[in-house]
Amino acid sequence: MKIIKEIHFNREVKVFEPRPKNLFSMLEESAEKYADKEALVMNGIQLTYKDMRVKVEKIAGNLQKSMCVKKGDRVALLLGNSIEFSLLVFACAKLGAIAVPLNTRLKETEVSYMLGQSGSRLLFVDDEFLPKVESMRDEDSISTVQYFFLVGNGTPQRKDYLPYEILEQTSTVEEVFVAEDDPLFIMYTSGTTGLPKGAVGSHIGAIHSSMNYQMVLNTNHEAKTLIAVPLFHVTGLIGQLFHMIRVGGTSVIMRRYQTEEFIRLTAEEQVSFLFNVPTIYIMMMSHDNFSSYNYANVSCIAYGGAPMSSETIYKLKKYFPNARLHNAYGATETASPATIMPRSYHEAKLDSVGLPVPVGDLIVVNDEDEPCLPGEVGELLIKGPMVVEGYWDNESANQASFWNGYWRSGDLAMIDSDGFVYIVDRKKDLINRGGEKIFCIEVENVLYNHPKVLEAAVVGVPDALFGEVVKAVIVPKTGEIIKKEEIRDFVAERLANYKVPKLIVFASELPRNPGGKILKNVLRNRQTQENES
Repeated sequence: MKIIKEIHFNREVKVFEPRPKNLFSMLEESAEKYADKEALVMNGIQLTYKDMRVKVEKIAGNLQKSMCVKKGDRVALLLGNSIEFSLLVFACAKLGAIAVPLNTRLKETEVSYMLGQSGSRLLFVDDEFLPKVESMRDEDSISTVQYFFLVGNGTPQRKDYLPYEILEQTSTVEEVFVAEDDPLFIMYTSGTTGLPKGAVGSHIGAIHSSMNYQMVLNTNHEAKTLIAVPLFHVTGLIGQLFHMIRVGGTSVIMRRYQTEEFIRLTAEEQVSFLFNVPTIYIMMMSHDNFSSYNYANVSCIAYGGAPMSSETIYKLKKYFPNARLHNAYGATETASPATIMPRSYHEAKLDSVGLPVPVGDLIVVNDEDEPCLPGEVGELLIKGPMVVEGYWDNESANQASFWNGYWRSGDLAMIDSDGFVYIVDRKKDLINRGGEKIFCIEVENVLYNHPKVLEAAVVGVPDALFGEVVKAVIVPKTGEIIKKEEIRDFVAERLANYKVPKLIVFASELPRNPGGKILKNVLRNRQTQENES
């Protein structure tokens, strides 16, 4: 594959040539090459690439003919991880319809807002989340929904739920021209404040992200992944499912992450590619049954979303000796990866999130949007075909979030002279202690290296003398007892004194929004507890 420049969404970007013309074409290509190979596996059900393509075309035909779904219509999915979820996304892509994956952890008011804001015409729900839909059926915000489909064996109070199975009846689909710049999905960002924004991902974006992973991770049709992170997020949907479809690999799907089941499936299914947040790897390796299985097939481990301690990296290398480790950084707005750690790098780069993806263009700018020199810290801006076109029906957010063809990440970063990217902090999370700037992530990285710390979050809180001081909220590992002075001494040995947490809180868990992001505003605003000092 070669890289050339083209104009997409009024931006000049680097693109791969050749490439699939849309997402369904990507499935078609793999179905032609690997017809009898397993594409999707879940709970004893296996679909080959040929099976998957046939089912997707049947679903698309029934949606088109019976439900009158046309190009541009929004189709909402309130589903747990499943084969049905996977097929529906590709069926929408075949029709040029726009999938709206909804976070199943959301409250009814949040789901209702997203359905109304997106103007979704159809809603698929499985039996576990049926009560949420039942409780909001009469709300005006979801009046655009014309068809409700039930996946599973739930018993709705109303009779107008259609069974998902009718979509797999024999049907043909009339061809629809779907351009690569057409919208593919609306994925709502799990912002920590304010209303969520619907990021509009495109076919070209999802395809290029899949190809970026393929090139950097060197994956092929022999790859087999275990999807336990939600398919309504870009990591599960693009980093794993679409990525595997691109290379002709296999996706083993778990409805949700459960440590013991994840360990068993990794070994028994001979999984070769894992992609998770660091916490999952920690939980996995800490489980009593972990050492009972063999993981010789695991050849690639990707991670992102939170700092990975050197202790965890050491353990991964020890227990998965045949695996390459790749840190990755991205966002909903970048359709998964913006940077990926290459296969080989100097140990001094261990804190980096890697190099820009092959078609990515990343710069760091100061407060005046002037380019920073290598080694200088500023806001990270990202451009490329994988970056979303914008936010659905939200011009103010588009104006604030895009500049000169780049998406403003809101992350403070540094790019070194070798091109490696380092995420320093969220721009809004910078602590100003008496004029001294403190990056929360720097302190968090140190805390994650403490052998008794499972999770940690650092925020700035008001102080009469310094303006702000450092507060750390720490979740100890199971069975561990940590003293506050032990934490302060540990940090003081590694960082300047002014970066040592003045306030320390021990908690059983960190507050998170439905998307899994730590709610630092909650940590800042929470009243001082009796166990602070």
